[in-house]
Amino acid sequence: MTAPEAGSGENPYGLFRALSEGGVIAWATFGILVLMSAASWYILFVKLFEQQKILNQGRRARTTFWQSANLREGAQKLEKNSAYRQIVDDGIRALEQHDKLTDPIDQHDWMQGSLARSQGAIASRLSTGLALLATVGSTAPFIGLFGTVVGIYRALIRIGAAGQASIDAVAGPVGEALIMTALGLVVAVPAVMAYNWLMRRNKAIIEELARFSNDLHGYMMSGGTVRPVTATAAAGRGTSGTTTGGTGTSGGATGGGIGGTTGGTGAATGASTTGSVGGAPAGGTARSTPPVTGGGGASNVSPGGTTSSGSIGGTTSSGPKKV
Repeated sequence: MTAPEAGSGENPYGLFRALSEGGVIAWATFGILVLMSAASWYILFVKLFEQQKILNQGRRARTTFWQSANLREGAQKLEKNSAYRQIVDDGIRALEQHDKLTDPIDQHDWMQGSLARSQGAIASRLSTGLALLATVGSTAPFIGLFGTVVGIYRALIRIGAAGQASIDAVAGPVGEALIMTALGLVVAVPAVMAYNWLMRRNKAIIEELARFSNDLHGYMMSGGTVRPVTATAAAGRGTSGTTTGGTGTSGGATGGGIGGTTGGTGAATGASTTGSVGGAPAGGTARSTPPVTGGGGASNVSPGGTTSSGSIGGTTSSGPKKV
């Protein structure tokens, strides 16, 4: 790399000056790294959009699908060509085809295999493009290293041609080598981070799809009896349980009041009875009736609050009956 002329505004140690000094090999390496970086960022944004779309479909499926009366009605509520709609359609189709099998297979195993195949197809579609991210992340540093090796080689050639290691002779090739190393790292690091992030999101989506497939399998094998507990249904049931508990508390208070009133009435009746007892009206005051006896009687109070009076050779008057 030659020294710049006076008054020239061009940077002698800039990127494009270094690439021009490197020739065809430097430009080819730079172009490959730029294409790999562009492909990585494109796949990152496309997969993020696709994953977010499936996550939104899952939220709608949990709130609308399980509130339907049957599978076909629930399938119509799902977005067309969505991952959850595909699983439901494949499940309905497998249920209809089971009766057409000539070799009998257990319906449970047939449905489980059909739903697993559908789920596997969705997982395979989600992983499309991630192999390119892994390839870029693993190979971009070595492509940059290739440019570095070429730059150092050219620096050594200049040193040998000049006969001495002057800064003017080696600055250009060494600068080109360092730029290629940096470009390789700039391309590789975002690709590796994007790959790990997308793989983690894919794992969460696949687990949610597996949960939905398991719930759908139980629903179909039970004839619609087994349903998952949705958030709306759980909230409604929690409110109903709270109301029922309040009613029980009110009933306990009412029962306690009735029992207390009855016990008080029995005690008052037993205390006011001597020979025969006259019951007081509701809300009134109990009064005692003088005994009617023929020869002096004794009053007896039964354990249940029933009072009877009797005398030897006299007139008997029974107390109130037990309620």
